[in-house]
Amino acid sequence: MCDMPSADSTQASVHEPDPVRPTQEDEVAAAGSELIGGPVGRRALPGTSWWTPVRVVALVAIGMFTLGLVQKAPCYNGAWFFGAGSQYTHACYSDIPHLYAGRGFAEGLVPYFDKLPGDMQYLEYPVLTGVFMEVAAWLTPGSGSIQHQEQWYWMVNAGMLMACAAVIAVCVTRTHGRRPWDALLVALAPAAALTATINWDLLAVALTAAAMLMWARGRSLAFGVLLGLATAAKLYPFLLLGPLLVLCWRAGRWREYGTALGGAAVAWLVVNVPVMLFAFEGWSKFYTFSQERGVDFGSFWLIMAQNSKDPLSTETVNTLAMVLMLVCCAGIAALALMAPRRPRFAQLAFLIVAAFILTNKVYSPQYVLWLVPLAALARPKWRDFLIWQACEVAYYLGIWMYLAYTTSGDAHKGLPQDGYHWAIAAHLLGTLYLCVVVVRDILMPERDPVRRSGDDDPSGGVLDRAEDVAVFGPAAHPPRHAAHFESTEGPRVRWGGQGAAGGSL
Repeated sequence: MCDMPSADSTQASVHEPDPVRPTQEDEVAAAGSELIGGPVGRRALPGTSWWTPVRVVALVAIGMFTLGLVQKAPCYNGAWFFGAGSQYTHACYSDIPHLYAGRGFAEGLVPYFDKLPGDMQYLEYPVLTGVFMEVAAWLTPGSGSIQHQEQWYWMVNAGMLMACAAVIAVCVTRTHGRRPWDALLVALAPAAALTATINWDLLAVALTAAAMLMWARGRSLAFGVLLGLATAAKLYPFLLLGPLLVLCWRAGRWREYGTALGGAAVAWLVVNVPVMLFAFEGWSKFYTFSQERGVDFGSFWLIMAQNSKDPLSTETVNTLAMVLMLVCCAGIAALALMAPRRPRFAQLAFLIVAAFILTNKVYSPQYVLWLVPLAALARPKWRDFLIWQACEVAYYLGIWMYLAYTTSGDAHKGLPQDGYHWAIAAHLLGTLYLCVVVVRDILMPERDPVRRSGDDDPSGGVLDRAEDVAVFGPAAHPPRHAAHFESTEGPRVRWGGQGAAGGSL
């Protein structure tokens, strides 16, 4: 007699949600899949091959990272060392080899404790990034010419940053359980490949992506610890605690938020306190440098300054930028508390980091790395993602061509100031565009690709399908007989409370 499945196993298999296939719901993904044989067919058997989504995405991310390394080859072979302008004309600049000698690593100086020669007396990076840089210096051979050592230092850092890129790809793949293929947006992002080895930002991005995964799995303490470590590597990750506060407020999840906040604070203090106690002047350099730094590349403040006869002082810009950021924070909080459905965590995380980037007085090209994983989780739509990426690639080329112009003397090779302003505008408009569509998804959840497929907040952890406790505005008094909206792009979605089914009708 053949074994018959039990009623329980049959019921579980019936209700187990199928993974979302982008080639079936995204026209751009479907068109792009023609390069590898076309969309997945109905007879495909997912999960039966070694080529799982996690492995595929991780390998694609490593492949794109490698292409980014190849793009830096002209600089590696000489442009970093001979002629300042050639590293700009080849668009292959990186801080990493220059700071090996410039920040005392070649001489064995200890970051934050030993003073540096020149104008920058101490390392101007957060502590965990300084540790990352120091470990790479330990792994760099100290023999040979300084050029040879700087080449080795860049290669060692590239290997460590490649591991970070793989971690980011894996974490994003696993964060939205039913949507693993959305992580291909991260793996294939051209701006990420171009900027990955400019600086050390991938360390903080990897820790933030891991923190997002932990929150999605309901592990509040692990989320807090990882986010605290990410903030010890770069300042921006702490911003995610703001959106999480208002989301937990709306859902009444104060205990989980307190656990996350406590874990973040303890992790940050464990990394920072030893350096604060024994080398406070060196430790504080990052914060004083950020405050004292004038208007710089990539910001709309630079456009204003370069077109003004009486530019604003640094103190005034700091104040205005802070006010603008606070206004954005208030707007995001109001959106979170008054939206018809509680926004997804990834959506608000993207908006708060994008607001910081848009209002900041400097935008280095590698800052795009902060947004790439959040954008893939917030708005997994290939058309919108690629529009934004095209704007970021335009800015990447624009800043190097502008620097080539300013360093070429009377030859004027590159992009003049007005052209660079257009490149800045492309970056600003591309980021604003993505913000607008994310806000639209929040106000019209039937347009959200994630919720249209039947999910609520797969990256929300304890927030996923939780009942609302605090709601303000019109959302607090919905119509008694609210009709479902049927999108022309997909099925209607049934929104439920905790434990309710969320499939399409």
